[in-house]
Amino acid sequence: MEDLETLLELDAEGEDVARDFQDTLNPLRTFLSNLELRVLLSGELDASNAIMTIHPGAGGTESQDWADMLYRMYTRWAETKGYSLELMDYQEGEAAGIKSVTVLIKGPYAYGYLKTESGVHRLVRISPFDAASRRHTSFSSVFVSPELDDSIEIEIEDKDVRIDTFRAGGAGGQHVNKVSSAVRITHIPTGIVVSCQQERSQFKNRDLAWKVLRSRLYQLEMEKRAEERRSQEDAKMEIAWGSQIRSYVLQPYKMVKDHRTNAEMGNADAVLDGDLDLFIKAALKEGLGS
Repeated sequence: MEDLETLLELDAEGEDVARDFQDTLNPLRTFLSNLELRVLLSGELDASNAIMTIHPGAGGTESQDWADMLYRMYTRWAETKGYSLELMDYQEGEAAGIKSVTVLIKGPYAYGYLKTESGVHRLVRISPFDAASRRHTSFSSVFVSPELDDSIEIEIEDKDVRIDTFRAGGAGGQHVNKVSSAVRITHIPTGIVVSCQQERSQFKNRDLAWKVLRSRLYQLEMEKRAEERRSQEDAKMEIAWGSQIRSYVLQPYKMVKDHRTNAEMGNADAVLDGDLDLFIKAALKEGLGS
């Protein structure tokens, strides 16, 4: 601000400072934009790390490839924020893409920023897997929950869970084929299923799976409370198949549009490369995810 005031004084004296003024103003605009976002992050756990799970919808290879594109998009976004990623579970698709991925995104306010991304994401494009080059629509679901610390207690009764072990898939050599180190936990009352197979130790995978389950149950309870508060409102869409929160259209034109906030961007390629701040900020301003 002091630099801008000085430049305004020089301008009043007749000096050409237009370029210097713009170069000084742009970082201030970025700072204020980021500050505005931070002010919107007032939730109890907004400052926490985020656990994100992506699942493809029906459609086989098409949807599995779309899920992988979403995973890449969020990975790129996290990298631009200086966040680190810890893979908790990754299951490859048969021909391409992924069947499921769960990743811990670590950094200040990761959950606060990403909490509004939960929901169904829709892609429209010319399929690279269709020999006739027809247009296809694919769906994938994104679920984001906060990483909980030990101070937050989530009670889970033994009778409410089923724990299965199985052999991990993907790369890993003989260990993958011979040892049942992967862990799957099913929470029977809610139907939530989490699995972890990234670690070689069954005990470590079990700990990671419990962490994800506790996070998911906490998020579910928060959503129930929010739904009760907003039962008379129509602004909040149910996170269910077919009620997509955002559409990514690559054919016959390029456009990404958020159906909750009407925020849109014509540069779909930039969005898929991680340029999500427009949509995140619009959702936070609408109070979504709170």
